[in-house]
Amino acid sequence: MAKELRVALIGCGFMGRTHSNAYRRLNNFFPVEHRAVLKVICDVNAAKARTYQDTWGYERLETDWTRLLNADDVDLIDICVPNRYHREIAVAAARAGKMVCCEKPLAMNVAEAEEMVKAVEEAGVPNMIWFNYRRVPAISLARQIVEEGRIGRPFHYRALYLQDYTISEDVPQGGDALWRLDAKVAGSGVTGDLLAHSIDTAMWLNGPITRVAARTETFIKERRHVETGRREPVTIDDACMFLAEFANGSLGTFESTRYARGRKNYNTFELNGADGSVFFDLEEPEYLQFFEYKQLQSGKKTESHLTGWRKIHTTNSEHPYMNRYWVPGTTIGYEHTFLNALGDFVMALEAGACAQPDFRAGLQTQKVCDAVLESARSGLWLETGVA
Repeated sequence: MAKELRVALIGCGFMGRTHSNAYRRLNNFFPVEHRAVLKVICDVNAAKARTYQDTWGYERLETDWTRLLNADDVDLIDICVPNRYHREIAVAAARAGKMVCCEKPLAMNVAEAEEMVKAVEEAGVPNMIWFNYRRVPAISLARQIVEEGRIGRPFHYRALYLQDYTISEDVPQGGDALWRLDAKVAGSGVTGDLLAHSIDTAMWLNGPITRVAARTETFIKERRHVETGRREPVTIDDACMFLAEFANGSLGTFESTRYARGRKNYNTFELNGADGSVFFDLEEPEYLQFFEYKQLQSGKKTESHLTGWRKIHTTNSEHPYMNRYWVPGTTIGYEHTFLNALGDFVMALEAGACAQPDFRAGLQTQKVCDAVLESARSGLWLETGVA
């Protein structure tokens, strides 16, 4: 008989939908012993929670997350609320002995993230941060290629994460929909929201980022605040660019903005090494581009007219995660990255292991984000503290 993984999800926004879908479909695609059970949906807005309950099939709803801490029918608390509330909920959940999963970024700053790591590690509870892009099959394949030594000595890493949804001066800040523009709730702008993904992917593929030099900009200085109705200063970063040094000696460039007209969720990276390169574009998520340099092939020099980039369609059963889905040539989507993450979490749980990325990995990304923001303020190269 299957074991139950009884889930309480806090927050009825966009991320709550992606996580709810993953829990609903887990046992359709991953042959795990645990069966995900949607026990509780929690949100301060009871009407919104009721809609979620009806849509996704949660057994009951709560409007006060503290009631989940002593709930005997809850094993896992999943945090999908704005960043300002991550620390308080995660620490309390861990101390109550609950498993904890948390949306990114882990916290508002390094101090909060350290407290969260300490809480889950002292309690010994399974934990995970939802850096879902690691679970794109093409990105997981890039990791496999690097681990196989096909890139060789790395020289350069470059990443872009571009959107355009705040480019209009009429877009307000704050409230349920646009809390990411309110520094008191989000902590930072594109650095924590978008570059956190880029930084996590970069360090997963290319190792620790040890030093950064950054520049940020806020293009529209004041916006109407949804909650007060007044025009108030905008204190998040609309755009961020930074240079990075990796522990392995390679150099990196990172850029993110919400003012790239025409870009909706343009997320790319390229890693160049002595023996090869990889390139990924989230707008074509089923492909990984790979260039392999070989001086000798089958005992003779490589013929130069046959060298070039390969565009690998990552839909074969031997590609990461794809043996769980369809036949070769058919693709999976954005929602499957969360399902893959959940599958990895549950499989690690059953193996007595710790799924990655856990809160400690999230702390490393938080260290880089904080160093980037401080570098932008000071104009100096700064150490990240990531080992």
